[in-house]
Amino acid sequence: MRSSGRNNDSGRGNYRGAGGGTSQPKSGGKRDDKQRAGRPRPEERRYDVGGTGGPGGKDERGGGKGSGPKSGGPKSTGSRGAAARGGAKGGPRTGAKSGPGAKGGPKGGPQRGRGQAPARPREYDAQVEERNRARHNKPQIKTPKTFGDQDGERLQKVLARAGMGSRRACEELIDQARVEVNGQIVMEQGVRVDPEKDEIKVDGLTVATQSYLFFALNKPAGVVSTMEDPDGRQCLGDYVTNRETRLFHVGRLDTETEGIILLTNHGELAHRLTHPRYGVKKTYLAAIQGPLPRDLGKQLKDGIQLEDGYARADHFRVVENTGKNYLVEVTLHEGRKHIVRRMLSEAGFPVDKLVRTSFGPIALGDQKSGWLRRMTNTEVGMLMREVEL
Repeated sequence: MRSSGRNNDSGRGNYRGAGGGTSQPKSGGKRDDKQRAGRPRPEERRYDVGGTGGPGGKDERGGGKGSGPKSGGPKSTGSRGAAARGGAKGGPRTGAKSGPGAKGGPKGGPQRGRGQAPARPREYDAQVEERNRARHNKPQIKTPKTFGDQDGERLQKVLARAGMGSRRACEELIDQARVEVNGQIVMEQGVRVDPEKDEIKVDGLTVATQSYLFFALNKPAGVVSTMEDPDGRQCLGDYVTNRETRLFHVGRLDTETEGIILLTNHGELAHRLTHPRYGVKKTYLAAIQGPLPRDLGKQLKDGIQLEDGYARADHFRVVENTGKNYLVEVTLHEGRKHIVRRMLSEAGFPVDKLVRTSFGPIALGDQKSGWLRRMTNTEVGMLMREVEL
């Protein structure tokens, strides 16, 4: 075991130096003190990394000229403490020289501790931020149109928004050649259309691609066929009060007549559905008292003279008969006021109760009285085909 210089100076040598004099142990002691001056003992190490060198470029952590006494001993504790602050394992090591004449690099000059990033000036941070903004705020480059007109929306997206199904389902409709735009069947994906101008059909039925609303109401008896009533009576507008879009009714039903009535904001469709030119048929169920003559249907089809002209039925049949109570079905395409009631009353059979069961292709079905439902895309398409839209 190597002896320290302190023991050699006091004349107490170990078994190696006991008979060989004191010169060799002294030189060995100086050599050991020099090593400890640069590398402190484990118990003297401190793991807080110190700062930079003092004035004149000299490093206080040891290793520079005049940083501590050359010989070891009790007086070298200051040097050891300074070296301990920068000599921990894994910490920065100082070079052999420091000061103005020391070489740059990791071995010379003051070094910072691990984990301490150098402070950047504010001007540099401002330049970095400005470059980042300039990179993200570049003007959008307009690519050339290589696949025809890129204006409008994709066909499958328009169909999906119109309620024809998901985009994937609409793509399958296109693949099956069931979609046509302006009279031409679409056979490829990605075709762009203008919903405001182009006519889109699925299976021959026009798709309402615009923001149109179509409702069917089973009007109860006692409801006035107006959207507003100055007398405060219950009207059709009471069933659509929560709608922001203004709706209007298609045709009328008298106050005591029940059945289906259509509400929409599509002005052209409503106009054509009520115009005599297109002859949209309406079907009614009437409760009357019998007995009925066999030629009643023929009389109604041939025409009944009314005060405002002849009125003819397109179809007539007896649905139910219980004693003298008859339930008959009358179909006609005219829309004059109280026309069904007046025709049967003129034939000698006043109407006790009247219900409209269908308006064109839209049937009342099992819809309850007073219920409002939104029409399906298929029903809207059938209505438009009925009036050549």
